[in-house]
Amino acid sequence: MSNQVKVIQPSGRLDVTTAADFRRQVNDIASVPNPPKYLLVDLQEITFMDSSGLGALVSALKAIRNSDGDMVICGANDQVQMLFELTSMTKIFKIYPTVDEFNATLN
Repeated sequence: MSNQVKVIQPSGRLDVTTAADFRRQVNDIASVPNPPKYLLVDLQEITFMDSSGLGALVSALKAIRNSDGDMVICGANDQVQMLFELTSMTKIFKIYPTVDEFNATLN
């Protein structure tokens, strides 16, 4: 994987109890000198996401874009994918089924 890609892989629940920690982690990445071109959020270990988790992802996208980067999501389970579709977030996020499929776009 390119050194221009930073991967974060939250696990368990991405909800009201964990959203602030996720936001802080992303803000730390976005605020370093020479931030990565891509932030890859691998959701394969996420078992549940609610609107707070979705809000944290939107906040992350804004933070990364403000540092001239881009964010992609991969590995969403059926529940998370359905949440993205019901809220039309599939139009906002770049979503790939797997990390390998995203990596293939870099070559």
